[in-house]
Amino acid sequence: MSVNETLANYSNLLLYSAMASYTGAFLGYTMDLAGGAARAERSTALAAAPRELAMVGAGEAAVGYERAGGADVPVRVRRKSAAIAVSLTVLALLLHVAAVVLRGLSVQRPPWGNMYEFATAGSAVVTLVFLAALRWRDLRYLGTFVIGPVLLTLGLAVTVLYTQAGQLVPSLKSVWLAIHVSVAFISSALFTIAFSLTILYLVQDRRERQAGANGVPPRSFMDAIPAARELDLVAYRLHAVAFPLWTFTLVAGAIWAENAWGRYWGWDPKEVWTFVIWVVYAGYLHARATRGWQGRKAAVVALVGYGCILFNFLVVNIYIVGLHSYAGVG
Repeated sequence: MSVNETLANYSNLLLYSAMASYTGAFLGYTMDLAGGAARAERSTALAAAPRELAMVGAGEAAVGYERAGGADVPVRVRRKSAAIAVSLTVLALLLHVAAVVLRGLSVQRPPWGNMYEFATAGSAVVTLVFLAALRWRDLRYLGTFVIGPVLLTLGLAVTVLYTQAGQLVPSLKSVWLAIHVSVAFISSALFTIAFSLTILYLVQDRRERQAGANGVPPRSFMDAIPAARELDLVAYRLHAVAFPLWTFTLVAGAIWAENAWGRYWGWDPKEVWTFVIWVVYAGYLHARATRGWQGRKAAVVALVGYGCILFNFLVVNIYIVGLHSYAGVG
C-alpha cells in the first residue's frame, strides 16, 4: 500500500502550527501563575480592610469594586492570561488532532505504529483529557505543568523520534492495535496529569509545613494553586481512574500477543515493564488505603510509577531489543 506523501507533509506542517499555539498557551498559563501572589494579596486586603462597594464603568458591564485601604480592588480578578491560554490550547488541540488524522490518512491505518506516532497521538490525548477536566473543575493552574510536557514530547518527537510515514510490520496489523494502544493513550494521559498534580502536592505540602509563625506561607506563584490536601485528592482520583484502564491495556496486550505470536506472555522487555508499571500503581492505590501510607509516602510511590512509564517509553522502546523493537525510532 502506497504512502500519500502530500498528506504526510501537511501533517508535519499542522504539527508545527500546533506547537506554536501550544507555546502561546504555555506562556499564558505561566503569566497567570506569576500573578497568583498578587491575586492572593488583593484577596487578603479585601478580607482585612473595611469594604465599600462602588460601581464603575457605566457603559460597560458594571464591575463591582471593593474600596480597601484607599485602593480600588476588583471583586473578581479577571484571569485574562488564563482565558487566552485556554483558547490557544483549544486551537492547538484542533491543529494537533488534524495532524494526527492526516498522518493516519497518509498511510491508511491508525497513526500509532512507531514511537513518533505514539508520541504525537499520545500527547494529543493528554491535552484532550486536560481540556475535558476543565469542564469538571477549574484546573487552569495546571496548564503550565500539562502543556509544558506536551510541548517537550512534541519537540522530542520531531527532532529525535521522527519516522517517515510507512506501513506496519505484519504483527501490528490487527484490530487489537486500535484497542490496546488507544486505551494506553487514555491511561497514560491520566497518569501524566496525575503526575503533575503529585509534584505540585509535594511542593505545596512542604510550603505549608514551613509556614511562618503566623501560619501564612511566603508569597509565590504557588498562591494560585489549591491547598495540598485538594491537590492530593484530585491526583488520587485520577490515579484511581487510570489504573483500571492500564489493567485493560495489559490484558489487551496479552490477547494481542497471543494472536500475533501464539502466546499470551513471553517475558518480552515491553511486557515486563508494562506489568512493573501495573504493580507499582497497584501498590500506590493499596498505600492510599493503608493507615500511615497516605500523603507524602503514597505520593513518592506514584512518582516511582510515572518514572517507570517514562523508562518504558524512552528506554525500553528505544534501547532494549525485544519483540516490540519495531515500535522504536526509524
